[in-house]
Amino acid sequence: MLPSIKPVSFVVTLFLPLMGLFSVPILAETYTLQEAISKAQSLDPWITGSLKRQESIDARSVEAGALPDPQINMGIANLPIDSLDFSQEAMTQFKVGVSQMFPRGKTLSLQQEKLQRLSEMQPHARADREAKVAVVVAELWLEAFRNHLSIQLIEQDRSLFQHLVDVAQSNYTSASGRTRQQDVVRAQLELTRLDDRLTQLYLQSDVHLAKLAEWLSDPAISLSDTAWQSEPSAVLRHQANQSSGNAAYLKTVSEILIQHPSVLSLNQKLSAFDSGVEIAKQSYKPQWGVNASYAYRDDSPMGDERSDFFSVGVTFDLPIFTGNRQDKRVQSAKADLEEVKTEKVLLLRQLKAQLESTEAKYLRLVERKTLFEQRLLKEMTDQAEASLSAYTHDDGDFAEVVRARIAELNARIDALNISIDIQNVVAQLNYFYAGITSSTDLIEQSH
Repeated sequence: MLPSIKPVSFVVTLFLPLMGLFSVPILAETYTLQEAISKAQSLDPWITGSLKRQESIDARSVEAGALPDPQINMGIANLPIDSLDFSQEAMTQFKVGVSQMFPRGKTLSLQQEKLQRLSEMQPHARADREAKVAVVVAELWLEAFRNHLSIQLIEQDRSLFQHLVDVAQSNYTSASGRTRQQDVVRAQLELTRLDDRLTQLYLQSDVHLAKLAEWLSDPAISLSDTAWQSEPSAVLRHQANQSSGNAAYLKTVSEILIQHPSVLSLNQKLSAFDSGVEIAKQSYKPQWGVNASYAYRDDSPMGDERSDFFSVGVTFDLPIFTGNRQDKRVQSAKADLEEVKTEKVLLLRQLKAQLESTEAKYLRLVERKTLFEQRLLKEMTDQAEASLSAYTHDDGDFAEVVRARIAELNARIDALNISIDIQNVVAQLNYFYAGITSSTDLIEQSH
């Protein structure tokens, strides 16, 4: 759970499709970021399960709106037990009847309406699931991207550290300069540590690619050198004043979050439980039934014809003792409705807190990236060159040269990590903007 923080200075609305500029080769096929997301969404078995749940609820809603089956009853009435003669007594008759019950009030239509509302939850639940899948797949894709470029950076600098080892060994062997044995050992140690970092990165890369392959239903994913030219980029689409306590910002956030698929799904659940309250109130109304029967009588033993009987009637109950039944049923339904309302309030609070904290994280990462690009990387490079220049003129320490080169490499890897972290945050922000379906909507809202 992301912590809750105060709003930051502006709203950003970002789209992952704009990030998918570079591809991830999977076996013989190459995937951009958006293609990987789209394939993972299309192959997600949860979506199939949701479609089947909706189909099931739709079928139940049709069934819920139908009247109960009529009842047929047949029997012989008033048969004398002394002779079992059907024609002996005038009251003996063979009866066939039919009865039909009618549920209370609008129970049928309300039950159908409730199930329809529950069914309408599923499209929003699928949209929420697709947004979550996009975040997960984007994170795995970007982590594989991070590992690949980190490996490239270290392998590029490995030759430099190998050169430092060769120089230190040469100077130490020839006893020229101020190279000491510990300098040779230190240079070799740093080279070995680089090899260990490479091994760790390869391990992490294998793990992330295996997890990504699971989402894409491919047995394995491999990366080619031509697949990674540079890091993907994100484009800001929406800006607004996010100063703390700003009413316009709070309104913008609320308008965005109430369109979120998880909130829309909960709205449908809320409507369904509201129908449940109305269903419970129908228990105060009587339940009606109609019945009709036909009774056949045989002729008398003397041959006199007897008239047959036809009967029709109405039945209904009287819900007058409501204290322990109907009242409690309505009370329970209202309590269930309030529980769902509370669930919605909690969900909105969680989404708002997560959105604000993610936006704050994004802005701080952008600040760090600017600092690295404008100052820190250049200063690290200058320091490394100055240390090397001083050492080559016998005015510096070899250990300082190694430390400066390690610091420069770490700074470049840190800059890479910041860039990838920004893209991961973009993916998380896109989840909160899942309710905004097109860039046109975003541009209109920004205006």
